[in-house]
Amino acid sequence: MDKLPISTNGFKLLQEELKKLKNEERPRVIKMIEFARSLGDLSENAEYETAKERQAYVDKRINELESKLSSCVVIDPSLIKDKSKLIFGLSFEIEDLDTGDIQSFQLLGPEESDPDKGSISIESPIGRSLIGKVVGDEFSVKTPSGTKDFVLNKIF
Repeated sequence: MDKLPISTNGFKLLQEELKKLKNEERPRVIKMIEFARSLGDLSENAEYETAKERQAYVDKRINELESKLSSCVVIDPSLIKDKSKLIFGLSFEIEDLDTGDIQSFQLLGPEESDPDKGSISIESPIGRSLIGKVVGDEFSVKTPSGTKDFVLNKIF
């Protein structure tokens, strides 16, 4: 598996989710299964089926998180001193050259990406286009509605 870049905050959030699933959610699901079993005939027991499905989901997510956490490369954006070119962890401002719209984001890993909250993935089309750019660089991104042209206004 490839190494997954992640910020210190993103790593902490994944660890917290894993801890909650293991210490709270999994025991709760086990109790649900035990209760459903006590109701009798399992062949027509909707509670049992629901609990088993939830258990499968929780176990799958635990495995995913453990795998991701073991392959993470944690990068603390606050320690990045050289902001001359855009790299993982830095924030930036871009301008749409067609509309003049200006947006700011932080460039993070796929596990932390949430454009509505101001972060985009380095694996997204715009993220891949931005890696290594310097202020003033123009770049194009292919989108479902066509190619869009941008300029990198700031790195911070």
